[in-house]
Amino acid sequence: MNLLPLRAAVAVFLAFAFTYFFSALLRAITATLSPTLTQEFALHSRDLGLLAGGYFLGFAATQLPLGTWLDRHGPKRVILGFLGIAVVACVAFSMATSFASLLAARVLCGVGVSACLMAPLTGFRRWLDPTTQLRANSWMLMTGSFGMLASTLPVQWLVPVFGWRPLFWALAALIAVSMLVIALAVPPWQREPSEGVGSAPASYAQVWSNPYFRRMAPIGFFSYGGMLAMQTLWAGPWLVRVAGYEPLQAAGGLFTINSCMLAAFLGWGALNPQLARHGLTTNRLIACGLPVSLVLLAAIIVAGPKAGAWAWAAFCVSCTFVSLAQPAVGMAFAPALAGRALSGYNLVIFSGVFVVQWGIGLLIDGFGAAGLGTVDAFRAAMTVFLACSAASYGYFMLANRDNRGTATAHP
Repeated sequence: MNLLPLRAAVAVFLAFAFTYFFSALLRAITATLSPTLTQEFALHSRDLGLLAGGYFLGFAATQLPLGTWLDRHGPKRVILGFLGIAVVACVAFSMATSFASLLAARVLCGVGVSACLMAPLTGFRRWLDPTTQLRANSWMLMTGSFGMLASTLPVQWLVPVFGWRPLFWALAALIAVSMLVIALAVPPWQREPSEGVGSAPASYAQVWSNPYFRRMAPIGFFSYGGMLAMQTLWAGPWLVRVAGYEPLQAAGGLFTINSCMLAAFLGWGALNPQLARHGLTTNRLIACGLPVSLVLLAAIIVAGPKAGAWAWAAFCVSCTFVSLAQPAVGMAFAPALAGRALSGYNLVIFSGVFVVQWGIGLLIDGFGAAGLGTVDAFRAAMTVFLACSAASYGYFMLANRDNRGTATAHP
């Protein structure tokens, strides 16, 4: 491995974090804009779920080729190419005049920012030592929480002044600036000696067949993907349509949720090295911590209209235990496979986000058509999500307990 000196490592982290901030803002902005877009485009719940999920559909569609390109060409070249697509996508979204064009632009947004986390994590796998990788991953997610924070009250305040369309022009310009920062700060990619002539070609078959990857996949799909689905979409409509919040109050509630998530990822980044030194591995932390999220989601379903922003904040924070799985999966593979492993797992996560976001919208409309009121339709849809999350946790606890060959996943 070619570890970076401290000053260069900090510069690289900040360059990627600056970009990831705007990626996360773009990801979460539909939750804040949902009342505006629903009114302007006459959207049903299923349309809103599909629109928000379209970002994750585009994101997930690129993950397999992305992993190969990251391993072959390195983070710098790959992320710059994708960010050019993101700039075009933001402009297209701002000019959309129908649901179809809005959805197409949203999918393209997901494609454009799909390398914004995988590129740095692939680089960190080679440029940072294992303990620092865990910290850097948590702090990248913290930066994402800053972006999601910016997508709440600041966006809600700006929309009445400027309108939602100019905001996407501004996002396009800022993403273009982030491209310049990455071009200046991130070092070029150098192939490892083990990747040269005569080495066995790396493939996704090595990733899919890994017992540790398979053990982590269901919780990545439902628990991690479901947490992002709530944070970036369904917490907002719940606050408005179930808890009775006004749109500005709902934006304040989303601000609360994302503030708590920011603090959680800051804490994980600070605590991870100490936890690892005391033998608290990723597997143990997920096994002990993730059931809390199941209990809290059940409490939200029972409470119904009484479950407001703080209840959803507690649920989302309790799901952050599963965020530790992502760097652990990356470290379970050799550096030459890190891009594929990380992108493969990201495909699992963001496929989960898409399925949960759209699925909950379909379930809400379906239960409503079956005669349930709005509140009960939301509660029933969340009950289905709870059952899926509980099943994925059960699989994690039962599958491949020894996980041989993955010792490097837990520094």
